[in-house]
Amino acid sequence: MSHRLKKILVVAAGLVLLSACTGPKAEEKPAAATGPADPAATRPSGPLRVAVISHGTAGDAFWNVVKNGAEEAGRQLGVGVEYNSDGDPGNQAKLVDNAVAQQVGGLVVSMANPEALKTSIENAVRAGIPVITINSGEDKSAGYGALTHVGQNETIAGEEAGKKFKELGKKKLLCVVHEAGNVGQAQRCDGAKSGFAGDVQTLQVDISNPTDAESRIRGAVRTDSSLDAVLTLNSQVAARAVSAIKAVGSPAQVGTFDLNTDVVGAIKSGDVVFAVDQQQYEQGYLPVQFLKLYRDNANVVGGGKPVLTGPDLVDKSTVDTVGQYVRRGTR
Repeated sequence: MSHRLKKILVVAAGLVLLSACTGPKAEEKPAAATGPADPAATRPSGPLRVAVISHGTAGDAFWNVVKNGAEEAGRQLGVGVEYNSDGDPGNQAKLVDNAVAQQVGGLVVSMANPEALKTSIENAVRAGIPVITINSGEDKSAGYGALTHVGQNETIAGEEAGKKFKELGKKKLLCVVHEAGNVGQAQRCDGAKSGFAGDVQTLQVDISNPTDAESRIRGAVRTDSSLDAVLTLNSQVAARAVSAIKAVGSPAQVGTFDLNTDVVGAIKSGDVVFAVDQQQYEQGYLPVQFLKLYRDNANVVGGGKPVLTGPDLVDKSTVDTVGQYVRRGTR
C-alpha cells in the first residue's frame, strides 16, 4: 500500500470516529406557550386601594351609613378606602375619572343616572380596574362591565311599600320623589303603584331645599283631602312630610324608605307607620369585601345576579331592635 493511500485512510477513519462521538445535533425545545398570567404574580403590591363614589348630597344621613360600612370593611380587611360623593351626575363622573387616573385597585359606584356615568365606568373597566355598582342602576351594571351590583331591587321594594299601605286600608297614595332624574326613585314609585293597585300620584320636591319640600307636600295634602297615604323615598323627607301633614290636620299616614334616628322615633310615636330599610351599611361594606376577594382569589360574587340588601320593612314590632343599630350608624 502506498504511503499516500495510507494517509487518506487515516484521515477518513478520523472523520468517522468524530461523527460517532458528536452524534446528530439535538433539537431545540420549543418556547413555552404563553397563557393567562398567574393572578398572584400580577397582583399589585401593597394594600388594596378602593374608591367609593356615590351620588349622595351634602348632609344626607343615608350615605353617611354607606360610608361607615365601607370604611369599617377597610379597617377589618386592611384595604384603603376613600369615599367621595356628588349629587350632580356630571361631577360624579369626574370623580370616577379622577379615581381611574389615580389607578385605584377597585371602584364602587352608585348609578342614580347611569347614562351620565357610562363612559367613565367603561373607561375604568378598560383600564383593568374592577368595578362594583351599588344602590341604583342595577339593570345597567353588567352591561357597563361591573363585576356585580349590590343593593335592593327598587321595583320590588316599591311593591312591598304599596302592599303595606293597601293592607292598612289606604285608598289614595302620594309618592314623593326628591331627586330629579334618579332612576331608582322612579322605579320605587312605579313599584308602589303596582303593589298598591289603587290611585297613586307623584310629587317632585328638592331634597336640597327641605323647607320648600315641606311646603309642596303640605300643599298637596291640603289641596286633595282624599290623600290618605304619603310615601317618601328618603328618611329626611319623611320628617318633612310628617310636619306638613300635621300642619294641615290631614289624616294621611306616612311610610318611608330608609331609616335615621328621627324615623325610628316617628315609628315609635306612630307618626310614620313603616320604613323600607335597604340596609345601606351592607352597600358600603360588601363591595369592599368583594373587591378584596377578587384581587386576592379571583372570586366573583353573585353568579351574574345582583346581591340584594333589602327590602326589610321596619315597623313598631321591630323598631326597638333595629333602632339601636341606627343610633350607632350601621342601619
